[in-house]
Amino acid sequence: MGEKESGAWRQLWATFFSKTWPVWVGGILLAFLNVTLFLVKSPWGGSGTYINWGENFYKATGLFGISGGVKPVFSHLYGLLGLLTLLGAFAGALFGREFAIRIPPAGEMFKGFLGGVLMALGATLGIGCTIGGFLSGWAALSGGGIVLAVGFMIGTYIALRYLIWEMEHLPKMSMGKTYTFLAAKSTSGNWQPVFGVLLTVALIAGSAVYYKNDNVFSMFALIGLLMGIILQRSRFCIVRAFREPFMTGESEAPVGVMAALVVGIIGFTVIKYMGVGTSTPGAARALAMTWVYPHFWLRALIGGTIFGLGMTVAGGCAVGTLWRAGEGHVKLWLAAIGFLLFAPIAKKFIVPGFSHMLPEWAKQKLFLPDKFGYGGAVLIFLVLIALWYAFVKWNEKTGKFSAV
Repeated sequence: MGEKESGAWRQLWATFFSKTWPVWVGGILLAFLNVTLFLVKSPWGGSGTYINWGENFYKATGLFGISGGVKPVFSHLYGLLGLLTLLGAFAGALFGREFAIRIPPAGEMFKGFLGGVLMALGATLGIGCTIGGFLSGWAALSGGGIVLAVGFMIGTYIALRYLIWEMEHLPKMSMGKTYTFLAAKSTSGNWQPVFGVLLTVALIAGSAVYYKNDNVFSMFALIGLLMGIILQRSRFCIVRAFREPFMTGESEAPVGVMAALVVGIIGFTVIKYMGVGTSTPGAARALAMTWVYPHFWLRALIGGTIFGLGMTVAGGCAVGTLWRAGEGHVKLWLAAIGFLLFAPIAKKFIVPGFSHMLPEWAKQKLFLPDKFGYGGAVLIFLVLIALWYAFVKWNEKTGKFSAV
């Protein structure tokens, strides 16, 4: 290869991996991949990954009697999707020479673990996280997804108020030395992009061989890998979308999430309205009710609030935790551990009693097209997104609700 060709390839690589992608680009790409997942089998979800990982841990250790019906990670769609997302984020960080083991003070690590536990509780109680319940839930035209988002907002606000109080009254809580290992420097770290490419090629080849007779699993593996890379390169973060208006007032993260919501709503609506892949009324109805959970309204509100508390304290939601863990953030490793350890426990021992306590009117399935038709339901969600956009842009200019 000549010097010009080599220089052109370096420039192309730098264009894609030396700079962070706009969040809205990441949002649109992720939404397209989510629609693809729906066409292949079922939409994107985050908490199912941690439940599967945790159940496999307890099955292996024999703790809490969690063993029956547990699928291995490589035989569970969302266990696999989450694992490839984590590895894809690792590869994306290597591409940009951004990977490093980052060990924060003990107080921050504790908050990471606690945040993971709260997210596990919130996701299982509310039947949904920021991905499955909100991003995919809104796309699925679920009324519960709207209430879940309200819960996220309430939980985020409360958590931010606590964190401000902590800084004022317990400043030593998160103080201490931060340790960083394997960080790339101007004179070192060139191994990272090389290793990232090798890892990506190995993952693609390995998935193709392992799932050569299963198109669904091979597609989930490939899409999970792409999602991890996109999440890391665009720094797509739903926590920031709910948190930033109350902190810095910046609108970049909310707008990126809004872009993902709009694309997802359009794609999911076409699939559901057209009954793609169905041949009977019963199958068409089952398709239409995909990702519409029995959590409207109180169940979603309670779960969403708890999840909002957890994701703000941890600094990452279900999928945000994965891609930040892939970058080497030990705080988010602990958040993931807290999530996967507590989610199966909450699912088995807490959720049944909680669900039994709630009256039927507090945990219904609400598919908005049943009430307003597809046109009316889509309009409701687009109006909500427009109002959210107007608010974050106005708040960005005025700072009225910033810094809580």
